[in-house]
Amino acid sequence: MFVACSTLCFRQHSLDEALKAIGDLKFSKIDLAIHEHGSHLKPSEVATDVHKIATHLKNACPLGLAAFHVSIHAASHEEHDRQLRAVCKLARITTVPIICVPAPAASMETNQAITRLSDQVKVASGEGVILTIETKIGTLAESPEVAIDLCEKVPGLGLTLDPSDYLVGPARDRPFDDVFPYVRHVRLRDTGATPNDYQVRVGQGQVDYGRIVNQLERQRYDRLLTVDIQDSADARFPMEPEVRKLKYLLESLV
Repeated sequence: MFVACSTLCFRQHSLDEALKAIGDLKFSKIDLAIHEHGSHLKPSEVATDVHKIATHLKNACPLGLAAFHVSIHAASHEEHDRQLRAVCKLARITTVPIICVPAPAASMETNQAITRLSDQVKVASGEGVILTIETKIGTLAESPEVAIDLCEKVPGLGLTLDPSDYLVGPARDRPFDDVFPYVRHVRLRDTGATPNDYQVRVGQGQVDYGRIVNQLERQRYDRLLTVDIQDSADARFPMEPEVRKLKYLLESLV
């Protein structure tokens, strides 16, 4: 396992400033957010000129990219998949193995979700990329059982485990150990006991990092642990010290 930093930790900065900040903190890899409504790179921009974006990233990111965190907002499935295909192509060019996308909304019918995810996995696998869905509140993957079911019914689909959502979401009273065989990516911060404490200072929450790492080791997981303490205008604490603290903590465990 190796520790990376999400550009969402510095979302109030420009992309180049965020990349520099991550480099200054001595991370070995970067987890790049590609969000249509974000302040950094947008999927629609990638779809306009994949090779231009790839060249810029190779020049601006000497650390190397390890994953893409993707959020596409498109008017149709066709346009969504066109942008996803472009992002997957960018991943292939920049040797990024993992792309994380939102899981289908919790209101979506399961068979419909399976069809859509199967289409997206085909797009990703066509570029040699692993597609994962996040275990986020408000999606079908907010339930560990449904997340597992989706992975079993969509060959090639993996999970991006975000334990914060299981700790304060609808699954908060249930264990989520059974998801670990399907985990291909992990995003971490510290989280308290209620949704209002979704993100707290490292050490003040209930995330058991050691147990998570042990569970991953049992599955011979050798991929990414992403520090994902997300910056915002109303953040309760400065980002950089907390990002550094979680980096050191995770590195001590792996």
